[in-house]
Amino acid sequence: MAFLSKKSMHKAPILGFSVFLIPFLAFSYDGPLYDFTAYTECKSVPEKPLYNGGIFKDQAPLTQHRISASSDGSYTPALILQNLDQNTMYCFSIWVKIRGADSTLVTASLMANNNSTYDCVGTVLAKSGCWSFLKGGFILDSPSSVSILYFQGTTDKRINVAIASASVQPFTEQQWRTNQQYIINTERKRAVTIHVSDSHGDRLQGASITIEQISKDFPFGSAIARTILGNLPYQNWFVERFNAAVFENELKWYATEPEQGKVNYTIPDQMLEFVLANQIVARGHNIFWEDPKYNPAWVRDLTGPALKAAVSSRIQSLMSKYKEEFIHWDVSNEMLHFDFYEERLGPDATLHFYKTAHEADPLASLFLNEFNVVETCSDVNTTVDTYIDKIRELERGGSSMNGVGLESHFSKPNLPLMRAILDKLATLKLPIWLTEVDISNKFDKETQAIYLEQVLREGFSHPAVDGIMLWTAIHPNGCYQMCLTDSNLQNLPAGDTVDRLLKEWETGEANGLTDDHGSYSFFAFLGEYRIRVQYGNRTTNSTLSLSQSDETKHFNIQL
Repeated sequence: MAFLSKKSMHKAPILGFSVFLIPFLAFSYDGPLYDFTAYTECKSVPEKPLYNGGIFKDQAPLTQHRISASSDGSYTPALILQNLDQNTMYCFSIWVKIRGADSTLVTASLMANNNSTYDCVGTVLAKSGCWSFLKGGFILDSPSSVSILYFQGTTDKRINVAIASASVQPFTEQQWRTNQQYIINTERKRAVTIHVSDSHGDRLQGASITIEQISKDFPFGSAIARTILGNLPYQNWFVERFNAAVFENELKWYATEPEQGKVNYTIPDQMLEFVLANQIVARGHNIFWEDPKYNPAWVRDLTGPALKAAVSSRIQSLMSKYKEEFIHWDVSNEMLHFDFYEERLGPDATLHFYKTAHEADPLASLFLNEFNVVETCSDVNTTVDTYIDKIRELERGGSSMNGVGLESHFSKPNLPLMRAILDKLATLKLPIWLTEVDISNKFDKETQAIYLEQVLREGFSHPAVDGIMLWTAIHPNGCYQMCLTDSNLQNLPAGDTVDRLLKEWETGEANGLTDDHGSYSFFAFLGEYRIRVQYGNRTTNSTLSLSQSDETKHFNIQL
């Protein structure tokens, strides 16, 4: 039996019967504990396998195979996996070493015996002469008696791929949910003990305590559009649910300056007024978008000094106008897919954007924002290592990089892969936000709701994720990909999912009596609380701020 602290949960997975010790909540769990360990440095010697190898832990030495995974007759290292189950989360990791190139992208793929192929279940940007860590995962649509997990570099036959310290660890759906709940209980909640005494310091037994959560610490919000202006029902609906907002398009350059020199902030000003009046934090999205088609037409016609002057004017105008109003700014949007500015202004253009934005608003957190980083690993432009390398490159250049933006436009989510990617991004030690969460409209509304719940639970239960934003701004013709409600603000299935999770992730109101020590203890989500204490004919009201800590929060109230 193991007694688990939060730190032991993150770093030292233990297989077998365990007890989760959480203040006022202990329960037994007979299963694997997820290991969040990840590495981005290339090492001379591979680390030991996670989970002691998982399903390979009793196989010594590990049997490796080389298979022909392509029509050109080349061979690649592979692991043979037997008797894989449907709807089980398989988390794997392995160390990779290449010869024949300075670096190459190594992709993990899976072939099952039912003719199913999962083209990408993990990647690593491997370097020559040292060992690189690949972490990924997969879920099978149907059982497979024999499956092949293989690791392939580029199509260049001269590149040799070696593997070591392989691990594959399965989690049932219930085990996955239990691990999620443990992180929620330790990262998103805190233990509190209220001590009630009289003016002489004597503890009061039997004092009545009412606790009400009045705000949440974790930012959970949605995009809004100009359609919210003057729409009181929509405004009330939004404020009842969310504590964070992002303007869908209204701050983008093509919206604020469609014609050169004619800057108009009227609409975003009104949207910001609504946000601030309701004590909602807002992300600034975005300063520059690297996709040419989303830049003003007049900007696309500029080159050289004229473009440089326009860029400088854009930053100064926007940042001086809204200094200290937005908690974040997406400085560069989708720069791993597009390079409009760097192609025209040189490779240091983005670095200049960040430096200038930081000088204009030093208190704002500056983000990169990208799609297909956490949603999939099949986009070679935005593998997790490519994103990490770009952020570190900007940091080395002196930029004030404060956050990692993951757009999170999902199709069918691969949850163990999503978690593995978040684990690697967490090595940056920067705030991570899911910035534009939705599910593709190629699915029906019920399926969208199912997949949305999976993504939201995965984000909220990962210790490195600091905020979640939905991309569900309402328009007369619907939403970008997924709506929470119909045009009458009646919930669609995705809206029911969000409401249910918001209710689950709040403390609500609690009542109780102090014990014979004059104390009352409870376990609550982080945030702000109103506390009412009554003893006889004496009553007092207090407020309590609950921030993240491993320690119990002690709060003294005197009557």
